[in-house]
Amino acid sequence: MAIIETRDLTYTYPGATNPAITEVSVTIEKGDFVILTGPSGCGKTTLCRCFNGLIPHFYNGNLEGEIVVAGLKVNDHKIHQIARHVGLVFQNPENQLFALSVEKDVAFGLENFAMVRDEMRKRVDWALQMAGISELSERPPHELSGGQQQRVAIASVLAMQPEIMILDEPTSFLDPVGAQKIFEVISELNKKLGITIILVEHRLDLASMYANRVIVMDEGKIVLNGEPRKIFNSEKARLIGVGIPKVTQLYQHLKIHGINLKRVPVTPQETANILREVLKHD
Repeated sequence: MAIIETRDLTYTYPGATNPAITEVSVTIEKGDFVILTGPSGCGKTTLCRCFNGLIPHFYNGNLEGEIVVAGLKVNDHKIHQIARHVGLVFQNPENQLFALSVEKDVAFGLENFAMVRDEMRKRVDWALQMAGISELSERPPHELSGGQQQRVAIASVLAMQPEIMILDEPTSFLDPVGAQKIFEVISELNKKLGITIILVEHRLDLASMYANRVIVMDEGKIVLNGEPRKIFNSEKARLIGVGIPKVTQLYQHLKIHGINLKRVPVTPQETANILREVLKHD
């Protein structure tokens, strides 16, 4: 069942001469884990702003085409109505953390919805537990590490129990170990709760093992859309400059030299298993 649908979506920022996105038509199914990637400035963040209603309700500009999110026509519903269905985690967690304690930050959205205290307490505790930061509930957010702050940002969105979570490069300030932990949390939310995940990301070596779809944008348009193995192994992705996982590059290199691994790997563990199979048969 489609949870996001756009048709011929074109948007131009105020004062700009050229559209940031052009004739974008895409369908995202409920429960998908989608990686949205492409070169810098290709329109990824703009498309995400359309998904959560910031465009056209906060950024004015000129929006053409149709967009329906969780059954709501974005043009006809205010941001606070769409926020009940779509949560956005910013690239820099400090941009959405401002309270004196972690639990107050997590509760902020619920307070704006005038939720009763008992239900709010349950949701905050649950979101902290799901993000793996229950022990940090009374800590000031500004004292936390980058990875911990990102988990707080995720928990603050998760407490709203959205159907869709959009994460705009949530690991850009983290080392590989911290990034891996964040991806594991996101994957768990997708698998256990069925939350639709849209992850804007360049670190495809780490993120690719969790996604069931990859959407590649270039110059404001969607140019590739499909299963990760197919997208990463395509010549078009390489020419656009997508950060193809190193194990997929290894597969392509071996194939050129006459070694066929039978299927395209997207993770190191998968590559190791395929190589063992090849060596066993040899």
